[in-house]
Amino acid sequence: MNNCVDVISQEVCHQGFLNLVRYRVRHSLFRGGWSRLLERERLEGLRAAVVLLYDPYLDRVVLVEQFRIGLMEQGRGAWTLEPIGGLVTPDSDAVATVRQEAKEEAGCEISVLESIGTFYVSPGFSDDCIALFCGRVHSDGLGGIHGLEEEGEDIRVVVIDAAQAFDELFCGRINSTAAIISIQWLAANRGRLCTIWASKSRPGQG
Repeated sequence: MNNCVDVISQEVCHQGFLNLVRYRVRHSLFRGGWSRLLERERLEGLRAAVVLLYDPYLDRVVLVEQFRIGLMEQGRGAWTLEPIGGLVTPDSDAVATVRQEAKEEAGCEISVLESIGTFYVSPGFSDDCIALFCGRVHSDGLGGIHGLEEEGEDIRVVVIDAAQAFDELFCGRINSTAAIISIQWLAANRGRLCTIWASKSRPGQG
């Protein structure tokens, strides 16, 4: 008996922007047998897709800055610098989500999309899962304020050199999970992307 979970009961505690469910479970033990009865709350339904927009022609990344409720005690730090992303709805998928969010949040089209991977943010209390991508864009003219008013979005587009983004890791403004993972992935794959993605002339240059 390995990696088994026995769900004794479950109760919906709250349904809203976040859904909270309380479980009573027991699970198999490495040494054999079952754990004691555990009671745990879990946030559910948090499936998201995130894309780091990269311009290989000018070696720039396109990020967005917006207010995050989880960091409101951090003052200026509550406005995070991060890749574009959004929740994946039941009638959509991760690829469609990042393409749509790039239009809504940055006003740009993704020409090429590469999967970075999928990861769980806080498995200790949430099923929050993020599908992470890197997308090729042209950063010329990008900027300004974007977002959907009906969703309360106030999003500022920030275009910075890739080298500056690397410098912002951990000790700077780039300090959230998806941002750190995607920027580190770019640092490891930057040369390959520049070779493959920038192998053709930019539009208008022949």
